[in-house]
Amino acid sequence: MSDVGDQAPDFTVPLAHDGDPEPFTLSDHLDEAPIVLAFFPGAFTPPCQEEMSQFQDDIDNYRDMGATLYGVSVDSPFAQKAFREEHGFEFHMLSDSNKEVIEDYGVEIDFADMGYYGLAQRAVFVVNGDGEITYKWVADDPHTQPDFEAVQEAVEAAG
Repeated sequence: MSDVGDQAPDFTVPLAHDGDPEPFTLSDHLDEAPIVLAFFPGAFTPPCQEEMSQFQDDIDNYRDMGATLYGVSVDSPFAQKAFREEHGFEFHMLSDSNKEVIEDYGVEIDFADMGYYGLAQRAVFVVNGDGEITYKWVADDPHTQPDFEAVQEAVEAAG
């Protein structure tokens, strides 16, 4: 599992934004640091909508600190785009449909009782301009929301 002080595992996945999906490689975007990677189990679910909505509510704070925020889930980039559009999220999303990123970051979770396997656990990582993980939070329960104030403090410290 990736931890504070480790180099953030590099990855290339589809970026969901206003246009067609395009490749996104983390190491090519370190100039946008601090980078917040907000992992969530699934688009269009109430707890994930709540989490992403709170990040959206705080988007100006992240921008003021020079940070860039990305939502990360195993949803397709098309589902993520629809999720972004429906809720007015101004930040982009990264589609880990191959489940490589959640595996590399150690945040894979199964909901066996519902028949869902290999989803992203609710987690937040902050990555600085050197590609180092400076903050990590992983939920014990997928309904638990991050401490958004702590995330902002970590972004400020990483900036």
